[in-house]
Amino acid sequence: MTTIENVTFESLGLTEPVLRALVAEGYNAPTPIQAKAVPHVLAGRDLFGCAQTGTGKTAAFALPLIERMLAKPQQLIPRHCRVLVLAPTRELAGQIYESFRAYGKNANIKSTVIYGGINQRPQAAAMMRGVHVLVATPGRLLDLINQRFVDIRSVEFLVLDEADRMLDMGFIHDVRRIVSMLPKERQTLFFSATLPNEVRQLADSMLRDPLEIKTTPQATSAETVVQSVFFLPQRQKRYLLVHLLKNKEMSRVIVFTRTKHGADKLQRDLDKSGIRSAAIHGNKSQNQREKALSAFKSQHPPVLIATDIAARGIDVDQVSHVVNFELPHEPETYVHRIGRTGRAGLTGEAVTFCDREERPRLKAIEKLLRTAIPTRNDLPELPQSEPSDQPRVPQGKRIGEGGQHQGRQRPGDRRASGIGGDNRGGQRSSGIRHKRTRGGHTGGPQPHRAARPQSIGPKPESASTTTGQATKEKKKHRRAL
Repeated sequence: MTTIENVTFESLGLTEPVLRALVAEGYNAPTPIQAKAVPHVLAGRDLFGCAQTGTGKTAAFALPLIERMLAKPQQLIPRHCRVLVLAPTRELAGQIYESFRAYGKNANIKSTVIYGGINQRPQAAAMMRGVHVLVATPGRLLDLINQRFVDIRSVEFLVLDEADRMLDMGFIHDVRRIVSMLPKERQTLFFSATLPNEVRQLADSMLRDPLEIKTTPQATSAETVVQSVFFLPQRQKRYLLVHLLKNKEMSRVIVFTRTKHGADKLQRDLDKSGIRSAAIHGNKSQNQREKALSAFKSQHPPVLIATDIAARGIDVDQVSHVVNFELPHEPETYVHRIGRTGRAGLTGEAVTFCDREERPRLKAIEKLLRTAIPTRNDLPELPQSEPSDQPRVPQGKRIGEGGQHQGRQRPGDRRASGIGGDNRGGQRSSGIRHKRTRGGHTGGPQPHRAARPQSIGPKPESASTTTGQATKEKKKHRRAL
């Protein structure tokens, strides 16, 4: 880790129980964010901490808060906590909890973590005994508060980790509800890799005379991460990814997609190509997410495919590569993504795939970084398409005119059944149509007939109506493709 000259954990004012825990964890000297933040947190100041991911922000607030509780010990109170830490994802909440356990193991600090996706009974039972530190995601915390398993009216210290995400993209309402329940006399700490102006305005309403700490210019990428970008069509991205994974020294890789569906689809594509992979996103159960992360931390990790929210809790030091399979909508998210590699002083590489529609997003990222991302000129020869890209034809069906698949037949669907549509593509007509054909009906105008009992099924249509309907259906089908 990066160190500051002449600054040690002892000189920061940490006591023997915490120092022993740091030695056990292999920490020799504080990182810049720790060296700057710890003294002010110990002094009781509200703090605005901005530092790149992987620079030790968790220890920057966990260490001094443990010290403050040691300096003023209190009895545990059922359902209450002294420190409340809010995190946006289950994975990040779990890692913060593990950090508090490790740093406070010699200080008799009791911690617990609560988040959704699992049975709440163990979490409620832990809170009924009382804890010093509660790490939580907002949704499950509000659930347990409403059920009176948790009482936060005596919280002394509030921490928002990944504050930009906590106060953005839908978390703001839950956060405000939680903050409204807390005592006004408290110490509040914000830590994040980026602090956009909108988030700064929201944070100002929750902090009292905050001290702002920056260890690097806002939203700059880590110096230990080598960045590059490939320009190619969207349909060729998966071929390039397979090529890189099979031909490059990529030992531990995270691939980012924008959507959950896209992550699952890419996982299937990689598995078909013989590349082990695992997907992690909000639709996965907690057991599936933990299993994927555990495999990713092993000696032979699969390629991890992640969405941005789920990736906020991925804290693995030896990630060799990050691949931006799709560019994010928010430029700040790019910084978080590439921060998954090049951590703890190690080097890493971030590769971005960019198609024509994504170029404005790339420009926004480069504007935020205040630098151009180098273009890769070693793009290999890639296939244009493959048969799996074409729509699958259900068994027993044929491809219609121009190779277009007409879709599954549904009751009352004229196009699928052949009634009132163009049947020149070779599809067999329904039984009703054949019956009419045998009766002499050819689709043209019919002579006047006496009234007959009403039959089941669509009425005969004129040739002009039939032709117009077929044209509309063809246009509608082309748009759907």
